[in-house]
Amino acid sequence: MNTFTSRDGTKIAYDVRGSGPAVILIDGAWCGRNMGPMPKLAPLLAPHFTVYNYDRRSRGDSDLSTDYSPDREYEDLAALIEIAGGSASLYGTSSGAALALFAAARGLPVDRLAIFEPPFTDVPGGKPMPRGYQAEVERLVREDRRSEIARFFMVKMIGMPAIMMPMMRLNPHWKAMMHNAPSLPHDTAVMEGYGFPTEVARSIRVPTIVMAGDKTFKQLREPVRLARETIPGARFASLPGQSHDAAAELVAPVLIDFFSGAATARAAA
Repeated sequence: MNTFTSRDGTKIAYDVRGSGPAVILIDGAWCGRNMGPMPKLAPLLAPHFTVYNYDRRSRGDSDLSTDYSPDREYEDLAALIEIAGGSASLYGTSSGAALALFAAARGLPVDRLAIFEPPFTDVPGGKPMPRGYQAEVERLVREDRRSEIARFFMVKMIGMPAIMMPMMRLNPHWKAMMHNAPSLPHDTAVMEGYGFPTEVARSIRVPTIVMAGDKTFKQLREPVRLARETIPGARFASLPGQSHDAAAELVAPVLIDFFSGAATARAAA
């Protein structure tokens, strides 16, 4: 494990493996460098790239943070890009895809951008978030009510039937999820209201691929469509038989193909 200190003094943990052009992996809610899709994906990419897999703030081995401004997340990412040599390609999933998209639009030195199912669900056919959701997740974190954070997110925000919550507790990753629960306000803040950011998407000037599983949730299909049609020149990859937790073995070949020219193919601003 390696660490760096972000601009506001928060310690961020990361792993690095492989060699070649830099690729940074950005997780969605609950996940980290030791749980979720990235631990399986990183070794598949490492023969081709130098892969940076980090714990976003308030999860894993990174420090807790109660500053929920999205600016802090971009400062973390900018610091890691500097460590990676001054520029990097980004692969983000779920809220991590939104973070990667906004980071590229903000002008961070991104070579190529790959996003998997960014959950901008407050769109036609999607699912608007409950009123006051940001204040509620921040309150639950303040009161350290971690299982209630999971219930609010899964049931009220995502729309999972409440009857399934007892099964969630049987998930082998439940303990790790509870450890990472204080990071949820960072995820929800990064989503900036969950509406599709049309002007942000139109401003992207780096080669981009939008990815999705062909069996994904209904509410994610429209934001995927909007992203692939709005980001200039975006490519699209549909992964057969996959949902929001796509298998690393199917994701990796798409990323290897797309990122292979990252060092020389940055689009002009």
